[in-house]
Amino acid sequence: MRTREFSIGQTTINDELRTYVIAEIGHNHQGDLELCKKMFREAARCGADAVKLQKRSNRDQFTKTAYDAIYNSEQSFGRTYGEHREFLEFGLSEYQELKTFATELGVDFMATAFDIPSLEFLIELDIDAIKLASGDIVNIPLLTRASATGIPVIVSTGAATIEQVQQAFKILKNGRSDFAILQCTSGYPADYKELNIRVIETYRDLFPDTVIGFSSHENGVSMPLLAYALGARIIEKHFTINRTMKGTDQAFSLSPSGLTRLCRDLERAHVALGDGVKRVYDSEIQPMKKQRKSIVAARELPQGHILASDDLAFKVPNEGLLPSDCHLLIGKAINRAIKTDDYIMLSDVG
Repeated sequence: MRTREFSIGQTTINDELRTYVIAEIGHNHQGDLELCKKMFREAARCGADAVKLQKRSNRDQFTKTAYDAIYNSEQSFGRTYGEHREFLEFGLSEYQELKTFATELGVDFMATAFDIPSLEFLIELDIDAIKLASGDIVNIPLLTRASATGIPVIVSTGAATIEQVQQAFKILKNGRSDFAILQCTSGYPADYKELNIRVIETYRDLFPDTVIGFSSHENGVSMPLLAYALGARIIEKHFTINRTMKGTDQAFSLSPSGLTRLCRDLERAHVALGDGVKRVYDSEIQPMKKQRKSIVAARELPQGHILASDDLAFKVPNEGLLPSDCHLLIGKAINRAIKTDDYIMLSDVG
């Protein structure tokens, strides 16, 4: 049987281990380093395995027209879209400080690279993992460069056809980097009827050596549990410390209480799934004495009586023969007189 496995730092991710949870902070930090650190601290406290930011070289990513466009929005941090995006970007010193801080907290530090200069920036930083967003599933130069780094790569597949996902898979497979693929629906937030979580099963069949995950853009914490049950072993969820703060991603991000529940429930799901081998647990034995029935006499029976089915009744507690043992008694003579409701044992038929 093939083993799908993916490693980030000292953490191994596979079907047998618990889910790896990424707290996607993105730009919810509003360009504030101390606020970002607070989000890191809260994500670690909630149980996340990794924190993730987004890195853009805005002049390289946007056309001049798009960069200079007036951005009239209550979510804007600048007069133009370019000013807005630049306000939210951290530079090398901030990233270095955040990387050190994440290490102190015991969580992995990763970021989405939206362009080649940003990818080179993250390579220089020696980041724990590189994320590629759904929008770049068809960005062959970015996929090719990321897969050549040797740094673990995680790719989301929102708004992609299966042919585009297979094309990206081939590029990643030919690279040096270990990689994982996430099912994603690129709605913000995504509608439940469009999540199509069963694509996780499709990916697991198509890519039997690859760890599959779920980038979750919908509201709430329940869908990642379904994704886990279908085989997702990486869960990415947007995270903030205050959903009412300014920013387009805040409203559908998880708050600390939501992320805590998600991490807790995913841990429970991992334990609860078990190994598929049916067994009787010690905790079940006492309850079964109260719930399962034993064979007793339906009426007073004289010694020598030949037992028939209507001589037998089935009542709790379970301290005698099970109802499934009837065939061992019917048609046999009893060697003692038995009172109503007394257990009928194998020794009674000699």
